[in-house]
Amino acid sequence: MRKPVVLSIALLLLVVLMACVFIPSQDWNPSDVLENVVTKVPDIVSPNVPPVFVNAEDLANVDQVLTTLYERVNPGVVTIIATTRQGEGSGSGFVYDYEGHILTNYHVVKDAETIEVDFASGKKIYGDVIATDVDSDIAVIHVDMPAAELVPLSLGDSDQLKVGQMVVAIGNPYRLTSTMTLGVVSAKGRILDSLRTTEDFTSYTAGDLIQTDAAINPGNSGGPLLNLAGQVVGINRAIRTSGTTLEGGAVNTGIGYAVSINIVKRVVPVLISKGSYDYPLMGISSSSNELTLSMWKKISHTVTSGVYVVSVTPGGPADRAGLVGGSQATDVQGFYSGGDIITAVDGLPVNIYGDLISYIFKNKSPGDVIVLTIIRNDREMEVPLTLGSR
Repeated sequence: MRKPVVLSIALLLLVVLMACVFIPSQDWNPSDVLENVVTKVPDIVSPNVPPVFVNAEDLANVDQVLTTLYERVNPGVVTIIATTRQGEGSGSGFVYDYEGHILTNYHVVKDAETIEVDFASGKKIYGDVIATDVDSDIAVIHVDMPAAELVPLSLGDSDQLKVGQMVVAIGNPYRLTSTMTLGVVSAKGRILDSLRTTEDFTSYTAGDLIQTDAAINPGNSGGPLLNLAGQVVGINRAIRTSGTTLEGGAVNTGIGYAVSINIVKRVVPVLISKGSYDYPLMGISSSSNELTLSMWKKISHTVTSGVYVVSVTPGGPADRAGLVGGSQATDVQGFYSGGDIITAVDGLPVNIYGDLISYIFKNKSPGDVIVLTIIRNDREMEVPLTLGSR
């Protein structure tokens, strides 16, 4: 009874050995394998996805790129110490221009009675808040300093950012001044609650935020998020946290948010010249999270993506345009079917609420007309909507 078993094992070993035989070509060189192991991606990964080639020389130069970036940019990054009746808090900021304008977050300077601006050079000076934007959480501070002592940072183009692109944050977490951290762009077009609320204390939406895993902690707020060219692509605003430290500070979970610089470039010149900025208003509410397939099946038989109109503000722009919110109870508590589904704006597809908000904030103003493509009762139609003002 043991011979068949032994014979079966011997045959199995023979098959394995034959499968592992490697016959090199006559001009084969072992060093070729070492040179190509990083840069070649096997074709079996996917026939439809091109291989990613890594330039080893570029990787070797990354440390030089980062140190040069820091040396060039850090002189334009500042620490902001805001004193309120409740005590003292700190954040970050950066020099916007030679006129002495400093950008930071609104929440860094909210209710401040005095504002101290500390430069990397050691220079310290008091500043004044001249304008704020509570929707995107931006504040403009002015300091009276000679232009020769100011180092304005270059502004990039956040629309050109790609997920996976390396970015750095420079700021002052926990008063650790001039701290630099490295990460990537994790996602684009994210949304958060605005610091502005409606009359019934419902938060408006802040849009076109960049998600990054570059370490951002308390004190980084208001500081720059930069690409490797040293251009500001965002203003660090918030982190998502699941708890607090022993000292009561927020715990970094690898999810940080920055206001896109293209929003900043649109808003800040108006803040400086007029003191305020009016954001366009649609007058709808939607889910900040993507709906599950089971929820989509409750509202449509034809689509599984888009912006579902949960509700419409009575008398608002969307209401006047004839948009419809959900009103029919479902077996999911608090979720109502029967609302319109927005699938495009001005001909551009939108898959989630963040897509719609980003487009409107970056391209439209109160009074502008947008054309929404919607699905209602599984029928497609176009609806013009005149944007209002917050």
